Amino acid sequence: MHLKNLSGRIHQQRGVSLLESLVAIVVMALGILGILGVQMRTLADTQTSVRRAQAIRLIEDLSERIKSNPNALGSTSGYTSAWAASLGTVKDCAITTGFPSSSCNAAEIAAYDRDRWIRSVRANLPLGDANVFVSPTDVRQLGVMLSWRENERERQGDSATDTNAYKAIFAPANTASAAVSCPSGSICHLQYISLTQRCLPYAGGLVYCPD
Repeated sequence: MHLKNLSGRIHQQRGVSLLESLVAIVVMALGILGILGVQMRTLADTQTSVRRAQAIRLIEDLSERIKSNPNALGSTSGYTSAWAASLGTVKDCAITTGFPSSSCNAAEIAAYDRDRWIRSVRANLPLGDANVFVSPTDVRQLGVMLSWRENERERQGDSATDTNAYKAIFAPANTASAAVSCPSGSICHLQYISLTQRCLPYAGGLVYCPD
């Protein structure tokens, strides 16, 4: 009788130990999944920061191109561009040895720079696009909004609410006065560029362009 009771207790203890082991495995698995989730979110945030840095560099490139145009202020329309703008053939105004490779006026330089810059945006940002517009509050400023997609946030299982909540964190700030809005499903960066005019009217119908 005593042996039967002892055997029953041993089986009961083994059952309890097995249950404790299963609980420990479940807890450990949940912990690992939690760590993986944090790492994936960190990776996604890091990639978004990298994309935003790329967008800033691209806007700086456009700013430098505009500064090199002797009459950028008078060629504003040459730089403006809507979303998904079509790109055609433009005159080659590439700079060689400090001067354009062919004789180009300010408007042609603007068209060339716009074409090359938009191609660069689309090549360097995932599904990247650009919208360049005249500031509604200052005609001497161009607003530049770049958009791109973060594909890792479009994975299956994410609800539209979760995706939009994530993207809202990185939405462009201070866009109340902007003439354009960020495309649906994209992340955007907005920045303004000041326009300058190096060339001024001179006597006899000439134009003076200081270095």
